[in-house]
Amino acid sequence: MSDAALTIAGWVLIVLGSVGCIFPVIPGPPLAYAALFVALARSGHSSPSISVIIAAGVVTALAMLLDFIVPSLGAKRFHCSRLGMFGCFIGTILGLFFLPLGVVAGPFVGAFAGEILSGKNIPSGLFGALGALIGFLCGVVVKLAACGAIAYWYYNA
Repeated sequence: MSDAALTIAGWVLIVLGSVGCIFPVIPGPPLAYAALFVALARSGHSSPSISVIIAAGVVTALAMLLDFIVPSLGAKRFHCSRLGMFGCFIGTILGLFFLPLGVVAGPFVGAFAGEILSGKNIPSGLFGALGALIGFLCGVVVKLAACGAIAYWYYNA
């Protein structure tokens, strides 16, 4: 494969990775991280150093770990029940069928439904759903930041 094709392939992986930060069915940061390995295969450009590969791997792993922890912390901080957190997860998946608004509304609506099913009143359910939504959005921001860092390293490789 030519260097130009490899460069384009790397940028495609970074773009897909960034899109994957918003759509949970696409593994965002790992796709962007794969771009650094594409950069290793290019012969006409400098390659990322081993320290960049390791740092990007750590950033990717942390982003993926935090993506699981941050939404739960947001939901917990706003006193969301387990059913509310489960509803947030289900709403996130179902929201993908109602793009683009469903990506944001799905977690909120799902968490709210879970809160109501757990026996909470409407104001408490809305409060818990807001926490789940904020946690979800914070997870997206963390993943986008990781993809941004990887894009920076890829560009400078």
